[in-house]
Amino acid sequence: MKGTADSLKPNAEKSVWVTAIDLLIGLLVVITLAYTYIWNPVSGLKLIVAFILMACVAAFMLKKHRFSANPEALASPAAISKLALLNEDGQRVKEWFIQGETSLLIGKSASDNEADIDLSEAEYASLISKQHAVLNFASGVWYLEDLDSRNGVGLKKQGAGGPKQVLENETPHKVESGDIIYIANTRLLVK
Repeated sequence: MKGTADSLKPNAEKSVWVTAIDLLIGLLVVITLAYTYIWNPVSGLKLIVAFILMACVAAFMLKKHRFSANPEALASPAAISKLALLNEDGQRVKEWFIQGETSLLIGKSASDNEADIDLSEAEYASLISKQHAVLNFASGVWYLEDLDSRNGVGLKKQGAGGPKQVLENETPHKVESGDIIYIANTRLLVK
């Protein structure tokens, strides 16, 4: 199974570095302000620093307001971390962690073929090709492609009513969290 706890280590190390850099920037700002307003006798420099400081605060507040008013702006398709195999009742039977991956073959593993998402034990495995579909991660977005499979690939967008969309062969389709992928009659929930 791909995507272990070790894949979370780089994010923890990154947040330590980000915090350290934030502290250094804060210290630099305090020193600059102290020099400008306490030790420096030139009033023109005080005025310039005041305008720069106001512009930075305004930019920070605008950015903070934009993200707080639109929380979806923080969420991204990269937030997708797993695929879940669903049974007939919609219960999760098996999960694959995919965070950090770039390309995943969906199909059935055999001696001459290894699928990243192996559906050889799924209820409708006989309808699934060895190389049925592929999930690719590019520019922060997951894309699904049918690899000219025997019984097709479908995609039902989260919240969409009606039937699933049947995908054309070798044409990428954007996949988002909450979508359901149909590999023949087998359903995979994107989370």
